[in-house]
Amino acid sequence: MTDISALGGYLRHEWKLHAVHPPNVELPVLAEVDVLVVGGGAAGVAAATVAAESGRSVVLIEKYGFCGGAAVAGLSGTVCGLYLASDRGRGPEQVVFGFTERFRAQMAARGGLTEPQKYGKTWTSAHDPLVWRETADSLLEQAGVRVLLHTSVTGVLMDGNAHRGVVVESNAGRAVVKAARTIDASGDAAVVARAGHRYSFGDGGAIQNPTMFFRLGNVDMERYLDYYGTDTICPPKLTDAIVAARSAGEDLPRQKIWVFRTTRPGELMVNATRLTARDGRMLNVIDPEDFTEAEVLGRKQVRAYADFLARHVPGCEDSYVVDTGVEAGIRQTRTIAGLETLRNDDVVTGRKRPDGICRVPWPIELHSGDRPKLHWLLDDYYEVPYGTLVPETGENIIVAGRSLSAEHEALASARVTAQCFEYGHAAAVAAVLSLDEDSRFRDIEGESVRAVMAANGSAL
Repeated sequence: MTDISALGGYLRHEWKLHAVHPPNVELPVLAEVDVLVVGGGAAGVAAATVAAESGRSVVLIEKYGFCGGAAVAGLSGTVCGLYLASDRGRGPEQVVFGFTERFRAQMAARGGLTEPQKYGKTWTSAHDPLVWRETADSLLEQAGVRVLLHTSVTGVLMDGNAHRGVVVESNAGRAVVKAARTIDASGDAAVVARAGHRYSFGDGGAIQNPTMFFRLGNVDMERYLDYYGTDTICPPKLTDAIVAARSAGEDLPRQKIWVFRTTRPGELMVNATRLTARDGRMLNVIDPEDFTEAEVLGRKQVRAYADFLARHVPGCEDSYVVDTGVEAGIRQTRTIAGLETLRNDDVVTGRKRPDGICRVPWPIELHSGDRPKLHWLLDDYYEVPYGTLVPETGENIIVAGRSLSAEHEALASARVTAQCFEYGHAAAVAAVLSLDEDSRFRDIEGESVRAVMAANGSAL
């Protein structure tokens, strides 16, 4: 059980988190299904689609009016983690497939995905957030998933240590969704935490900084590219200009920024802000007061960076801010205590394993301080073990997404979009196996999940 009083260094205020109810709680039953998926980000969409396509009844709950999670609400805007990194000068080499490739291909077919763009020693593609939503809508509808948007989880139904569903709330009121298996794809371990299972925040409470992405329109792309180059990580001359402007008093706390071309003519997506509290402390966006401060300060920083780019980068003189994310970009919140933990050493040594359910070629990309820290995995990848998705306590519950069990630096590599799709894929396969065999998640062999995913097209 998580001791709320011990989280003083992690959260600004204490909150009553545990919200456990008996299965027969006196509330209307909204649905009773085989598989409940909480969260409609990359992991949740994959989990719900795969579980429903396997013939199981599925409900997906999402707090916003659209699916997409950090990729859309947070406007992170790229599908990272598809390609190997290399310093040999070769082009993009894709090593992650499965559901990730299904989603990537459908976005590309709708005109919602750029060609791979250079990102230091690797590659990434930028997506149109509206096309992302439409692709998710299409997959979920075709699979027969019952989707409840504008709905939040406020409690869990527990029979002893076994999960039996959740309490949900919307403008319509409060009700329950009963489920034989639950997939927590909230990104924040929202179900796991409310049930009282153990979790942590980053490295002794220190988590990665949130950010505020924005899109910049009316850019003269030819002149911009002539100055900036095709690598999305900014050139040293721009970093030097940011440092000089900051020394002159401008609010530009991050000096190494990333700028991506989008699918729209004359438009850039910018990842430049670094959000800390006004008093300099870390912001933990689990706390709504910190979340609010991140978003207010983020919008101010967006204007500061947009103004800087207009004054210093050729082609951006007449540019304007198109929009920011619906929410601050969240890189990290709760990390579950799992049956197994992805270790930092697993990442840097490129560890392969028979129970691996996902390849990860993405670097350790740690956002803290005035510039991101990158550790490249050159011409290699590691594999994430199945047990990182299964909480150490509790039955009928599995996670999918960035809240998997991992050490701090390892998570800074494993949390990106391509991998989150595959974590959802794995969680759905495990849920179906658990139901078919009437077995616990903890008793399922990762090799069995891997085999099904391989048959589904994952490169494993």
